Amino acid sequence: MKMTKMILAALLSTAMLAGCTGDGSSATESGTGESSSAQTENTSDESAAESDADDTAEQFGPIQRDLDYEWDKVIALTFDDGPNTTTTYDVLEVLKKHGVVASLFLIGNNISDESEKAVKYAYDLGCEIDNHSRSHDYMNEMSAEDCAAEYKYVDDKVFEITGEHTKFFRPPYLAIDFPMWDYIDVPFIAGIGCDDWNEKVDVDRRVAVVEKKAKDGAIILMHDAEGNSQTVEAIDRIIPDLKAQGYKFVTVSELFEEKGITPAKEILYSNVEQTGTWS
Repeated sequence: MKMTKMILAALLSTAMLAGCTGDGSSATESGTGESSSAQTENTSDESAAESDADDTAEQFGPIQRDLDYEWDKVIALTFDDGPNTTTTYDVLEVLKKHGVVASLFLIGNNISDESEKAVKYAYDLGCEIDNHSRSHDYMNEMSAEDCAAEYKYVDDKVFEITGEHTKFFRPPYLAIDFPMWDYIDVPFIAGIGCDDWNEKVDVDRRVAVVEKKAKDGAIILMHDAEGNSQTVEAIDRIIPDLKAQGYKFVTVSELFEEKGITPAKEILYSNVEQTGTWS
């Protein structure tokens, strides 16, 4: 009986040892499998992240400027009354198509969580972001404090989005009084317009007016207000036409730099070479 118990004990120990070894082996294999799977997933995630980063860089990289033509004049396209989530993007796509940049003058009250993405997109494309007041009201009738606040609101918003302050200001309706230059310490911009804010002015008229008034050193004033599809069509014709006439398209800052001119106070610039308050 004693011998039988000893044999049974030995057999039980052997079985338990075998069971432990088998379980441990399975656990090891399972752990290795999970580890391999996790590593594969991590590698896939990293590859996807890198791919997304590449896509973002490609999408938001600077516009490849088209300078593969003879140019001896410079001009700046500017757009008022954005940003928005429709027409602003349409304008930017035309700029990309033709390899040119522009300057966008923003209304502060139009900057929202969604439309600020268009601002960042424009900035990343190499466009300049400038200031067109918060409310688009008659600032020449405002107090000094209110004028300064109108400018500062937009400037702060643009800095939050781009990391840069606005460099130029276009007063709403081009309505000014001279003390405004003391309240807002950046150069003032007007521009050569074509009344493209008026939907009754058709595409052909917009094209004809801009091309007739275009001059070396000029600032063109147009609008990317929501729904202004006629201006989108117009610039798709204006840009190649003016290129054929020898114009290079630059931002407002670059326009002054190209001409070697430092902007002065008490001038509302439509051409960087003007010396009087009005062109």
